[in-house]
Amino acid sequence: MRTRPTSRRLTAVSAAAAAGVIALGGCGVGDAGAGGELSMATGSTGGTYYPLGGEIAEIWSQNIEGVNVSTQASGASVENMRLLDQGENELVMAINGVAASAVEGGAEFADDPLSNPDNVRFLGNVYPEVLQIVTTADSGIETIEDLEGKRVDIGPPGSGTAVAAEQILDAYGMSLDDIEAFDSTFEEAATKLGDGQTDAAFAILALPAGSIEQVATQTDIRLVDITGDGLDQLMEDNPSYSAMTIEADTYNGQTEAAETVTNWAALYTTADLDEETAYNLVKELYEGAGDIGHDVGNQIQLDTAVESQGPVQLHPGAERYYEEEGVLGE
Repeated sequence: MRTRPTSRRLTAVSAAAAAGVIALGGCGVGDAGAGGELSMATGSTGGTYYPLGGEIAEIWSQNIEGVNVSTQASGASVENMRLLDQGENELVMAINGVAASAVEGGAEFADDPLSNPDNVRFLGNVYPEVLQIVTTADSGIETIEDLEGKRVDIGPPGSGTAVAAEQILDAYGMSLDDIEAFDSTFEEAATKLGDGQTDAAFAILALPAGSIEQVATQTDIRLVDITGDGLDQLMEDNPSYSAMTIEADTYNGQTEAAETVTNWAALYTTADLDEETAYNLVKELYEGAGDIGHDVGNQIQLDTAVESQGPVQLHPGAERYYEEEGVLGE
């Protein structure tokens, strides 16, 4: 029988407790074969994956008999795909574009491919990830080209943000050699930008991003547009991106809309996870999304669960649930 937390919205305390259950490789990682103890790699503590992953893990652990899911902080998408491949985690959160590169041996995985890319399986989308390039209003930076020679945080090593930053610069005919690159966590990047230690920062985060809100409370900010020929080239080279608009007033003092791109934050596992457990994980994710207190909880929607799936095969357990719910085509 399904049970729900006594409060409709999971409290910040319970979410933090779930997120704080650390399951490092070689220290109690579960058997992916049939439920039991499972671990999920999320992201840095200043991003969205870590707190959100804690809440999702709590829903799973409370409502799926015989399953207990713990979470761990990580470098996010790129690192997570490697952790999954190495058997360090049974579940990971990652950007769909990074996952596609992982199974196809492209981008960050070209020189160091996964050992078993055919074993990776897609469970479903969680929320749209929005690429945000934030700078201060007095930085003089208004376009991607204006980043040349500037101090720019490109995201934590191993993150989807770091991959996206290189892809965007490349689409505009630039590279990391054209900027002074930093690789701070999102939280650290916000502090550096607000303190004037850097000029701009890339971040792939949910809207509104807490780290950017932090900067906006003390500094006038501007979001840099991704438009024109560079945008066209980016989307041609990387089909997982979709164009979108960040509406004005999303952040304090942000008076103009900004044009940017999105990916999907998604859940991945391996073919080793048994079908019934995968089915239950997906079912609880979408049916229990209303109990998530994080701001992106209302963006976890069944009708977008398999958008931009890409080359990663759908897990049979997830496929069964989506077929039952009419999400997959005839």
